[in-house]
Amino acid sequence: MKSEFDLSLEEMKAYGYKIVDLIAEHWNNHSEKNIIGGKATREEMNDVFLQEAPNKGMEANEVLNFVMKNVIPNSSITIHPKFYSFVPGPSNYISTMADSLATGFNIFSGGWMISPAAAELEIVTINWLLKMFNFPVKRGGGIFTSGGSMANLTGLVMARNIKCGDDFSKAIIYLSDQAHSSNIKAIRVLGFKKEQIRIIPTNSDFTIEIDKFKKSIKKDRLDGLQPFCIIANAGTTNTGTVDPLDDIADICEDENLWFHIDGAYGGAAILSEKGKKYLKGIERADSLTVDPHKWFFQPYEIGCLLVKNSSWLSHTFTEKPEYLRDIEGNESEINFYDYGIQLTRRFRALKFYMSIKTYGLDVFKKAVTKSIQLAEDVESYLKQSNCWEIKSPATLAVINFRYNPTNHNLSEKELDLLNQQISEKVMDAKEAVLVTTILNKQVVLRMCLINPRTSLKDVKETLHLCEELGRGILE
Repeated sequence: MKSEFDLSLEEMKAYGYKIVDLIAEHWNNHSEKNIIGGKATREEMNDVFLQEAPNKGMEANEVLNFVMKNVIPNSSITIHPKFYSFVPGPSNYISTMADSLATGFNIFSGGWMISPAAAELEIVTINWLLKMFNFPVKRGGGIFTSGGSMANLTGLVMARNIKCGDDFSKAIIYLSDQAHSSNIKAIRVLGFKKEQIRIIPTNSDFTIEIDKFKKSIKKDRLDGLQPFCIIANAGTTNTGTVDPLDDIADICEDENLWFHIDGAYGGAAILSEKGKKYLKGIERADSLTVDPHKWFFQPYEIGCLLVKNSSWLSHTFTEKPEYLRDIEGNESEINFYDYGIQLTRRFRALKFYMSIKTYGLDVFKKAVTKSIQLAEDVESYLKQSNCWEIKSPATLAVINFRYNPTNHNLSEKELDLLNQQISEKVMDAKEAVLVTTILNKQVVLRMCLINPRTSLKDVKETLHLCEELGRGILE
């Protein structure tokens, strides 16, 4: 029996082919398009989109044409080689199509009985990641999430449950002043008070101050509190910095602390030989967040939490409602709704599986290695100039710098304003996405160079534009 939602086979194919053609054309020509999809105001967007839900429908192609005219052009191109800011989303075409398959077949990836292949592929791909980070495969486990924010939250819920049980009124959690904001959000969601959070300052290289961390633990114990967890950084968003993971692991073992590493950005650097050196000690974490939609080149959204013992997840999240009693299965048949917060889950593992099977890990390793090298090449280029000042060296494909020509004696306030204006003018020109951050109370330009399509030529073109804009501002 057909419903009002059903189209004929010919209609579905024609509509689908049109969408695939649009996507393929975008992938083929994205670098030639305006990288920024406009800086529209809410009022301007309301003028285009704001209307009541229609009672009568429109022809499907008419709606699609409206979307292609008004939605897509008002969205920035995160796969563009000159998208340098935040953490770009380089993605890949195979994973894009895999996502279309997962959505088209509407595969439920929560329980084994409904979709055993989906659950098995999540087990298999999680095992690939466990091996990459030298986590125990047989005892360990993990779960794909919407992103790093949800992975961090899932890990901290588990850590609190294992270390504190039901009473966490005296529990203390530690993180550095360079930790990602998602961790603070997660801590708030978990109901911790501000007095239970310790923000540890960082050194001049933006790594956590180990001595101050130790002293804070000692003081908290003397005050009758319960230190239970440290969140370390494996590639901060600001600078790409990696905390001294081995030193932190030693402290965690001595003090019986849960060791969670936020490697949402930098974890994938494990694929590079140079990256492995930065990440020394990462295998000693109890739990680890990585974000495949960053440096594993997957489309949004897919994050991941890895753990040393999969039973920690099941003991934390398993519930047994009567409406699920017929689909429990046996212990080897994992129901991933028992490993995290979501019951309804999309099939995220498919795109990770298909892209790695199609391209092979060597291609991913080469892309990560290239990104790290590119940032170092950019640093070398900047050092040769008399108008650029490096504020944080190239680390895991992130570099921070500011325009500061030596023939001008500019104050800190003037330099802050100058670099802010350069960023704004680059964005207004729609030539690149290059925004600022704050390091040591200074406004700096930040580049994150994980896109394998980005070349040194692209970066030089952008830097030359910045210099031209900088000169114009100063004149």
